[in-house]
Formats: sequence, C-alpha cells, structure tokens
Amino acid sequence: RAEDLVEIGTGPLSLRLVAAGDTSRSLQLLHERYQPGADTGPEMLQHLGEEAGVVVEGCLTLTVGDLVWELGPGDAYQFASTTPHRFQNLGTAPVVLVSASTPPTF
Repeated sequence: RAEDLVEIGTGPLSLRLVAAGDTSRSLQLLHERYQPGADTGPEMLQHLGEEAGVVVEGCLTLTVGDLVWELGPGDAYQFASTTPHRFQNLGTAPVVLVSASTPPTF
C-alpha cells in the first residue's frame, strides 16, 4: 500500500522506505526514483551488508569498485556493500528501481 512507503530522500532523489517504523526488521526495501542528473553523491558509499535491486524504468549507471554498469529496465544487480559504490542517472528520463539491502541502513 502506498501509505506504507515513507519518503526519506530529498530533491531529485526519492527514496521511499517500506515499513520504516518497524525497528525489528533485518531487511530494507526501497522504491527509488532518480530524476535526470540525480545521484547518490560525489563520494562513493560504503557500509556493511549486501544490496540488490531491479531497474523498473530508465537507465541507471551503477559503479561498484572499479566496475561501471549501465542498467536498463529488467536488469538486476547484487553486490557486497563493503565495496565502494555509487548510483547515478546520467540520462534524460527518470530512473525507477526497487532495491533491498541487509542490514538496514535507514
């Protein structure tokens, strides 16, 4: 249900968290939307755990360590979050993806 999604992003990066109020959860599920030019910031992210996701719309540029992938609708990814990583929308259309990570960071 839409009311179960809580917005935790700002500006051109929308992160809607499922079950935000459940502090006992061991899985984080996000509905993400990146407007053209949006990204997770100039610094690569790095934290404990694993991440996985599926691109629903648009073209997502995913950098994990020294590897860079261009992912489109239906493409999926999975990686250890201890490896520095970054998500970017370098295209002209919004990117929508659904992602999961464990343990939760939000």
